[in-house]
Amino acid sequence: MSARRLRILYAAPGHALAPTAGTARNVLALAAALAPRAEVALAFRRVPAHAAPGHRVLAIEPTAGPADTRDDVAARGLSPLAHLASLRRLEAFARRWAPAFDVVLEKGWRLSGALAAAFARYGVPGVLVENDARVWAEPVRDLRALLRWTAHLGAARLVRRWARRFPVIAETEELQALLVARRGVDPAQVTVVELGVDHAHFHPRDRAAARAALGFDPTALLLLYVGGLDWYHDLRPPIEALAAVGGAAELHVVGDGVRGEEYRALARRAGARVRFHGPVDHARVPWHIAAADLCLAPYRERAFPGGVLPFATLKVAEYMACARPVASVPSGRLLRLVEPGISGFLLPNAREAWTSLLATLPARDRLDEMGRAAAKAVEGLSWEDTARGYLEVCARAVEEASGR
Repeated sequence: MSARRLRILYAAPGHALAPTAGTARNVLALAAALAPRAEVALAFRRVPAHAAPGHRVLAIEPTAGPADTRDDVAARGLSPLAHLASLRRLEAFARRWAPAFDVVLEKGWRLSGALAAAFARYGVPGVLVENDARVWAEPVRDLRALLRWTAHLGAARLVRRWARRFPVIAETEELQALLVARRGVDPAQVTVVELGVDHAHFHPRDRAAARAALGFDPTALLLLYVGGLDWYHDLRPPIEALAAVGGAAELHVVGDGVRGEEYRALARRAGARVRFHGPVDHARVPWHIAAADLCLAPYRERAFPGGVLPFATLKVAEYMACARPVASVPSGRLLRLVEPGISGFLLPNAREAWTSLLATLPARDRLDEMGRAAAKAVEGLSWEDTARGYLEVCARAVEEASGR
């Protein structure tokens, strides 16, 4: 008789189900790869009424409507009372759903470990899935920011305590080292499982057809950024460089966030050719990438401890799978993904560096050759391999829990 399939809850308690956001796409892609091998349900902080991701989805906060699609990261910047309210909701959620699952995967957030700790009180083992160590990266310029920073410090103390109790999946080697250094976890407690690429969705497409479909200038040198406009990315240097270089180059920005208005104002003031598209349906993102000559990932290096990028940089692998070269910073996983001059460019995220790059970019046929090299570099990345790694960690967690 074959063994019963694991019943896995993959929860993102700090995020609403916003299908255009990176966290939701990550969770949904992994769930699809896990589904042939396990019974998988998902949980998000809020689930909008119109969401239909093809999986069983639970809402941690039951009220949801069209306005709840914001990828909000619960308890980020909120008061200590709001943190306590989040913990109470998670306890009630675990009490209700613990009998239905063998193991819970908790997607990293401001209070990473809170949900796993709640489920553990009802006998369900947990695994923490981290893509960040939550280092404070925002300026503290007023009382409101000071209160957010204070709440962050309190949450960090709780997270360090929870982190030592559960096995951890880290998305990069750099993050594994950061979790050991910052949270005091045992290195043996952390398993590195890299993210995959959905090659059925992100694959090479014809540039001319993409530009025609999207209404873009067929002759422009088109730069593209896809992602959040947050404190971990800094579009100011490439926007200022674009204004300095001028010519037919233009930057298209897909996504939005807390720094969106700042970048819009900067582009207007500098006279840079920048088009802000806001959030774009996931199905159309590959077409925007196909329309580009060069894709950007301008991470804010000083936002990370020691300037080392711990992220899995999912956007970069997806750019590359679409056969587009990438320009980003020389840090973390990017040093293994991007080969300078072959599949892209690695440079400091500073205006002078971007100005030099844009002024000396190769011709389009050479960029296309680099794009083909980029696609080849990531062709071996798959969500199926990622799912196998997650399942191994889940099976060990269940086995260890049953042996106690």
